[in-house]
Amino acid sequence: MSGGIDSSVAAMLLLEQGYELVGVTFRTFDSIRESCLAKEKGCCSVESMMEAKHLAEQLGFEHHILDYRDIFRRHVIQNFTDEYMHGRTPNPCVLCNSHIKWGELLRAADEFGCEKIATGHYARIAERDGHYYLRRAADQKKDQTYFLWMLTEENLWRTVFPLGDLTKDEVRELARQHGFEKLSMKRESQEICFVPNNDYRRFLVEQGCTIEPGDYVDETGRVLGRHEGFACYTIGQRKGLGIALGTPQFVTKIDAAANRVTLGTHDALYTREVQLKDGWWRGRSLEPVMAQIRYRSQPTGAHYRPEQAQLLFDEPVWAVTPGQSAVIYQDDLLVGGGLIQ
Repeated sequence: MSGGIDSSVAAMLLLEQGYELVGVTFRTFDSIRESCLAKEKGCCSVESMMEAKHLAEQLGFEHHILDYRDIFRRHVIQNFTDEYMHGRTPNPCVLCNSHIKWGELLRAADEFGCEKIATGHYARIAERDGHYYLRRAADQKKDQTYFLWMLTEENLWRTVFPLGDLTKDEVRELARQHGFEKLSMKRESQEICFVPNNDYRRFLVEQGCTIEPGDYVDETGRVLGRHEGFACYTIGQRKGLGIALGTPQFVTKIDAAANRVTLGTHDALYTREVQLKDGWWRGRSLEPVMAQIRYRSQPTGAHYRPEQAQLLFDEPVWAVTPGQSAVIYQDDLLVGGGLIQ
């Protein structure tokens, strides 16, 4: 329970369906003092935890605040800084889901005597041929299966997604119907939870990373100007480059070892072959699939070669970014995924 509308409405629906609930909220990355928790006031993180706690009290089930800051730092934040400092662009939500929400949370469920866990994610679960699959949510605009591709079958058979068949508007209406008008109007955060104001550079420096200026170069290696540090950029970036060359320029390559950022044209970012690592796949080789290379991108027709861990797209895709996830679907079932190399 984050204190937001999705997990709150999920709890309301589960109660109506007859489930016995135990609510949990995580402490992951913050500087909350114990005195703030005791007073139930302070920064927004405290307020969110207390909102979740108070909602559980109103609905009549127990609630716990679990301190996962150490393990979150080891598994999520360390990976986040390591990836950026190697010139890649990580997606911390994917790791948080697999290691925290479906790792530590399942262990907590066992301790509380709970058979299943539930979240406010927009996703569904399907059983086909004796296997459990993630299935896209009914609300395609809110579908979050992209962030859940690392979940195992064991994770899925212990999971309930109460919002999978609902739209966001329907979820807001349910909150109003249950008497939570203020909750129904609550805005969603689009930022990474542990990066204040989406300021990646400042966060990396605060974590002890050294970010120094280096050279912008073109595809031939010719120096074009100076950048603020390779970790400040991502593949496909155009805005905020701080350089004018007469034509629109995009980041096409990041060389962490040499602290060089390559700039090129929009068309230079198209490719049809994508190499993956640390992935899984359930299907037949070269079977037609749809693959998604970032959360907001449209799925694109492709074939997957499991032996080479390689995606071959039917049409060129733009700005494939190392560190992001490529997630593979057949119809609305998630059948594989991997990290882009």
